[in-house]
Amino acid sequence: MQREISDHYNGKKFFNPTLEKQFSPSLLDIYEMAKEGRAKWPENVENRGVSKLNENLKPGDIALTFVNHASFLVQTHNFNILTDPVWSDRVSPISWLGPKRVRQPGVAIRDLPRIDLILISHNHYDHLDVETLKVLNKRFSPKVMVPIGDKELIESIGIKNVQEMDWWDSVEVDTNTWITFTPSQHSSARSLFDRDKSLWGSFFIQCGKRSVYFGGDGGYSTHFADIKKRLGSPEIAILGIGAYAPRSFMKAIHMEPAEAVVAHKDLGATQSIGMHYGTFQLASEGFEQPQNDLKAAMEKEGVLEDCFITLPEGQTKIYLFNQ
Repeated sequence: MQREISDHYNGKKFFNPTLEKQFSPSLLDIYEMAKEGRAKWPENVENRGVSKLNENLKPGDIALTFVNHASFLVQTHNFNILTDPVWSDRVSPISWLGPKRVRQPGVAIRDLPRIDLILISHNHYDHLDVETLKVLNKRFSPKVMVPIGDKELIESIGIKNVQEMDWWDSVEVDTNTWITFTPSQHSSARSLFDRDKSLWGSFFIQCGKRSVYFGGDGGYSTHFADIKKRLGSPEIAILGIGAYAPRSFMKAIHMEPAEAVVAHKDLGATQSIGMHYGTFQLASEGFEQPQNDLKAAMEKEGVLEDCFITLPEGQTKIYLFNQ
């Protein structure tokens, strides 16, 4: 399929217009990072979140459940969305090798309510989990929205209702729900031979007068301010706070907590929720370091405790609609 050249596609690969020098991790980069060593994580962590998946939500109410990593269940009174669903034990092209989860998903996949829509931010294994998608498709046959370049992969596993999106594409998925695919600063690859052949991004979910921004994966850049300028401030922003060390390797593609706090302010979100930590050891920081660094950054930036939170895996937070 012939794609149009744009400010983030050069005719062969996608790129980050916010980066002067492009960065997409190679095997050598990963090897160099591994040589620096990493903190020791626990082998097994118990979840303590309390899920409320079958609440009687009224029009305008929103329930968010943190499953793990970047997987959130977003529920309205009649529509359920999953972001970057990952239930596999490892996030790797090899089932017996690669990052292994240190905790079970906060919600068992068998306990999920009906899933109407799945949002995939990009094709890295910790965000696009083929085995999980097969299970979800068999149970629910949901619509799946993916960045440009990933439709063929999703269709190859038997999913028929797939829609590719470019940055700023907007789609009405329900009578009261709009999805806009928004930029992020990141990369893509499933193998050694397809680096940056597909796009990456984030999602702005508009449910009537309520809004949720799902940040996907990425480094800090001007795209947060651009999103606010184009779409307005989200009520709730879900932002990555993990897999950020060492900065020499991770800065372009993963925010550290201090940058996530700035992104929260750039977006003008009423409340932000941290993600992308505490399940798979993808980088060098300690297990509890993201939350500790987030607290310190909030204090430094004068952000109130309730304005940027983290949820225990499995926890549901309900936002009632006040007219």
